[in-house]
Amino acid sequence: MLYLQWKEKITMATFDPAELPVPRVHQLLLGCVSPRPIALTSTVGAEGVVNLAPFSFFNVFSANPPVAVFSPARRGRDASTKHTYDNVKHHPECVINMVSYAMLHQMNITSTEYPGSVDEFVKSGFTPVPSEKVKPPRVAESPAQLECRVREVIELGSGGGAGNLVVCEVVLIHISDRVLDEAGRVAPDKMDLVARMGGHWYSRAKSGLFELAQPTDKIAVGWDRLPPEVRTSAVLTGNQLGQLASVADIPDETAVNEYKLTELDELFMEHEANAAALKDALHRKAATLIEQGEIARAWMTVLAFNG
Repeated sequence: MLYLQWKEKITMATFDPAELPVPRVHQLLLGCVSPRPIALTSTVGAEGVVNLAPFSFFNVFSANPPVAVFSPARRGRDASTKHTYDNVKHHPECVINMVSYAMLHQMNITSTEYPGSVDEFVKSGFTPVPSEKVKPPRVAESPAQLECRVREVIELGSGGGAGNLVVCEVVLIHISDRVLDEAGRVAPDKMDLVARMGGHWYSRAKSGLFELAQPTDKIAVGWDRLPPEVRTSAVLTGNQLGQLASVADIPDETAVNEYKLTELDELFMEHEANAAALKDALHRKAATLIEQGEIARAWMTVLAFNG
């Protein structure tokens, strides 16, 4: 028991990692060491497929040479390695893309367990930009991107949850002009980065804590399943589109038609002579529904345009 200067009693709970199951140790560590920055990491596999995945076991550790380290840990359920680990072992290069709040829901899609043959740029809707010194592409939407060559990979164990430290030398730094101040320094408020905490909790540089569940128990349909007129919407933001793309199932035609008749009839009558105005109105309604957490209704709203 500890005593502070003003004699307040503090009772400490003490845990021995050797006596706890790995998931409990993982939970405790992530709750204590937070917030943690997110490395949205692009790599290239043996078959040339690009992989994009987020890691919060990440930070920078040296400026001379410039070094960043992230850890794609082995999966807890079966101790298998992740695609990012396999890729950097085959082709030791990567790009670490920083994650702003505007990228949040698209980033979340990349945490889905897609097969290795799937390009997460396609599924998340992020825009690939050719790198200058390494093979993996950068994420255009990221406010800062670090092109890296992998110096070494340090395997910390072979069991579930064991980390693999990917030690990266930063060979080129890209920073958006929009996040630099007049002196050329990175402005934290302009970066508006998000960071991981314990459980489903995240932290936003501008406004503090919020929750976001990871799609670990489902396969998100992905950005490529959004209708073309939705992907190119002038109303819906990247975060809103990302929430639509994060669902496991898309409403069927019958459900959409019933919803259209019961909830959208007045909207269709109001704009029956102007298709562009109708689409805009439907997208504005969908945006409101997304912000209210009504993702299924938002899906039916955007699908009703052609339903």
